[in-house]
Amino acid sequence: MQFPYQLTAKGKYTLKNVRLETGFEYENEEVIGTKTDLFSIEIEAGKIKTVKANDPRSEGIDAKGYLMLPAFRDMHIHLDKTLYGLPWQALSPKRKTVKDMIAYEQEIIPELLKTSVSRAEQLISLLQHYGTHFVRTHFNIDPTSGLKSLEHLEQALENKKDSFKAELVAFPQHGVYYTESAPLMKEAAQLKSVEFIGGLDPLSIDGSIEKVMDFTVQLALDYHKGIDIHLHETEESGIKTINYLIDKAIENPELQGKIFISHAFALAHLSPKETEEIAERLAEGKVGIASSVPFKGKVMPIPILKKYGVNVLIGNDNVQDYWSTFGSGSMLQKANLIAELYGYATEYALSRTLQFAVQNILPLDEKGNQQWPKAGDEAAIVLTDASCSAEAVSRMSEIKALMNDGNLFWRN
Repeated sequence: MQFPYQLTAKGKYTLKNVRLETGFEYENEEVIGTKTDLFSIEIEAGKIKTVKANDPRSEGIDAKGYLMLPAFRDMHIHLDKTLYGLPWQALSPKRKTVKDMIAYEQEIIPELLKTSVSRAEQLISLLQHYGTHFVRTHFNIDPTSGLKSLEHLEQALENKKDSFKAELVAFPQHGVYYTESAPLMKEAAQLKSVEFIGGLDPLSIDGSIEKVMDFTVQLALDYHKGIDIHLHETEESGIKTINYLIDKAIENPELQGKIFISHAFALAHLSPKETEEIAERLAEGKVGIASSVPFKGKVMPIPILKKYGVNVLIGNDNVQDYWSTFGSGSMLQKANLIAELYGYATEYALSRTLQFAVQNILPLDEKGNQQWPKAGDEAAIVLTDASCSAEAVSRMSEIKALMNDGNLFWRN
């Protein structure tokens, strides 16, 4: 997909006829609808400068009554190894394990690196089509690609810098010791552009939870990075790894709020009591969970995690690549899936579910008070063809415009 928007404005300008949510409508103390009104929004220096009563006769860019929401954030994706932009390819039944996939990657990476810049840009354009302006993206660190995946990804991001942002996770996809990636991980950790240290199934890939997690934690401490590891293991080792990282967070307060466990499939295999106990521990250590909301016979306990205050991030993960046939690129689709899986069907519940697309910044607070946008907020928004947040989630409404750093891009 080519970039679906055209630059309309940047710097200092005003949007008029912008629809914002102003409160909930109640009947017998139950939310039955969402109130909205039209406003004028002044943008300057990448920030929202003012939010004023609407004057349709004033000068400014006409937002045509479209609903303004925070721009979407995809918090777990792999921009560096998508097949998007290449001929369609479903999953092969021959590759059943992570180690099978590692061997396959070692074969195909040299050829894929030849086009990885353009494919990453095409995937970014797909995400932007659906209103995403920010991602946390993992990139391969392994002996086959060296630092090439990072270099190519950084080139793609540089080409998109006016309309898109990313934070980077150095990901030892082929194991830290299974393929001797530890020296490369140390090299990547020293780079300013790398913000997180990644990891992969320490027991099943590298044969040791403690050795790999100690290496990962020490690297994060030494270079002042966060941690975001992939944990697919569902047996006892999965829970042991989660608890080991919680212990490390409690021991090292500087890591609290900076450790995330991606996937954490083991959580879906616990009893209700065990789930409550580990959710309480995750909250105590301020360890977050990043999920793509999988449901292969098991549903992740996202409501219980949220109940205990665990930071739950959502992402598309693999968008049409050799790891997964699925992944639409739409964060509204992810929010819609969450609403359907967990029965969030009312106006109020749907409005709250938007948090998983925007990552916790909602226009209305729990009581219906307007809390976004405010003067000084980041000028990162979407305009969507919906009457309210609940409708946007339920109908996965079309995005009409995307703003990043105050740069406004309108759909072609």
